[in-house]
Amino acid sequence: MSLITSHPRKKNDFYPTPELAVIPLLPHLPERATFHEPCAGAADLVNRLESHGVRCVAQTDISPRASTVVRASANDLTSCKGDMFITNPPYLWKHLSVIMPHLYTMAPTWLLLPAAMMHNQRMSGHMRRCIRIVSVGRVQWFKGSGAGTLDYAWYLFDARRSGPAEFYCRNGAV
Repeated sequence: MSLITSHPRKKNDFYPTPELAVIPLLPHLPERATFHEPCAGAADLVNRLESHGVRCVAQTDISPRASTVVRASANDLTSCKGDMFITNPPYLWKHLSVIMPHLYTMAPTWLLLPAAMMHNQRMSGHMRRCIRIVSVGRVQWFKGSGAGTLDYAWYLFDARRSGPAEFYCRNGAV
C-alpha cells in the first residue's frame, strides 16, 4: 500500500493486491510452481495467481478474511508448504523487518514492495539476498482513486543465494 496517501492506514496493513500488480510477476514463476501465501488476507493475491495457473498450497494470515485462509502469523511459520512464498506483506518496518528474513531463510520469497525500498539503508542487508527485482509501476490500491504516487516491484529474496540482483522492467530484462 502506498506510503503516501490521504486514506487512513488499514488495520494490519490489509490492502488487496490488484490484478495489474500480479501480471509482471507471472513470467518469472517456474512452470508448475506451487506457493504458500503467508499474508493472505482475503486471498486476493491467491485468487489472481491461481486464475493464471499458479497453484497455492497454503494460505495463512494473522487475521483471515476468507474461509480458505488459515489463522497463523507469518512469524510463527516453521516451513514453506510450497516451492516458494509469494506475498504482499505489511509495509510497516516493525512488521516487515521481522517477516521478510523469517520467510526468505525458509524458502525463496517473492515480496511486493515499494520500488524505492531497495534504496533504503535499512534494506541494505536484505538486498544482499535479493536475486531478482521485477518492476510493477504504479498501483491503484483504492477503487476509483487512480494510480498511486509510488512505484512498486516484486523482489525475490533467497538466503541461499547472494550477488547482484537481476532487474526486469515490465517488458523484460534491463
